[in-house]
Amino acid sequence: MAKEGPDWDGLLKWSLAHSDGTRPPRNLSEEDKKWFMEALQAQTVDVIKRMKEITLVMQTPEQVLEEQGVTAADLEDMLDELQEHVEAIDMANDLNSIGGLVPLLGYLKNSHANIRAKAADVVTTIVQNNPRSQQLVMEANGLESLLSNFTSDHDVTARTKALGAISCENFLNMGLLSALIRHNKPGIAAFRLANGYAALRDALSSENVRFQRKALNLLQYLMHENQFDCNVVTELGFPRIMMHLASSKDSELREAALRCLLELARDKPSGENGSLGEDNEKLKQILQQRIDDISLMSAEDLGAAREERQLVDSLWNACYKEPSSLREKGLLVLPGEDAPPPDVASKHFEPPLRAWAAMPAEETNVGTEKKPTSLLLGPGPLPESAHGQGTSIADADVGDDHHGGTRQ
Repeated sequence: MAKEGPDWDGLLKWSLAHSDGTRPPRNLSEEDKKWFMEALQAQTVDVIKRMKEITLVMQTPEQVLEEQGVTAADLEDMLDELQEHVEAIDMANDLNSIGGLVPLLGYLKNSHANIRAKAADVVTTIVQNNPRSQQLVMEANGLESLLSNFTSDHDVTARTKALGAISCENFLNMGLLSALIRHNKPGIAAFRLANGYAALRDALSSENVRFQRKALNLLQYLMHENQFDCNVVTELGFPRIMMHLASSKDSELREAALRCLLELARDKPSGENGSLGEDNEKLKQILQQRIDDISLMSAEDLGAAREERQLVDSLWNACYKEPSSLREKGLLVLPGEDAPPPDVASKHFEPPLRAWAAMPAEETNVGTEKKPTSLLLGPGPLPESAHGQGTSIADADVGDDHHGGTRQ
């Protein structure tokens, strides 16, 4: 389904030939006008029309498409194109209006794992920061399909994409399950009812680091939003899995695990062992090991581990009510890390006061200089200084004459 690209070189040469500035402009012939309009129309995409065409393909049974020579790679390319179209929120919402959302969700059950994964990517784009489309996906039972893929798909990529769809948020770049859950109470409830926590625990026990990170990111969000989820996480034995992952060789996985443990530690009621319970001592050993490892890092590695250093210290402080030894060793904040950010504003933006001060004197005095008083040969308007004093220029002149004075 790949289309030939536009003939930009030909259009550029034609434009230069007719506007090189060496000769006066001339009227285009009818033939030139026709060619130019056809060239523009050929490269103008009617997005709604194209989305309807893609919808028709998605509505066609898989077997029929195969008989017509359409391959799985063709369908992946088509879904890539659809994803570009639905990046605009209006187009994302219009997909349901033209009947394309339901067949797209049907592709989550396609026999090809790559198509299932790509369909989850498209749904992620549709629901991201889009409450209207989130609701439409929920009403079309899309969350159920995603949860099914997340919990039982044999292909780890398809499972990862489904989890991303459930748990995505912009700054985490996660995917679709999260976009349906974040800031969506019905989505969270559906996730719990579908035994989503058991699936998250299985994800953390997998050997796929990216899958584990996505699961931890979603877990942190759930615990942060609701104390009830901290209790569920503790009862299901998540803390020990998190502690194990906090010792991972992958730095991003370690940080994700430490963030989750910090959420549990902050949930701890005053005077109680809280969500970490009896695992506090084990956690202390793990954190001490991380401190020892950080102490042996090179200057370059220390800079890269800035967030991990802060997480270790915050977690130690939350659990044991004292700062970690990273502070004593001077490893929590390295020289230069607490320096104020560079002043980029003054280089690119002129502050109003500075701009005013830089103006020439004649410009700054506009509207502020006292205008010279006009010489009048008779009674004139009152000057500003005379307002409120009850004395006019004429009165003043009379007074002067009365006293025999003369104006020089």
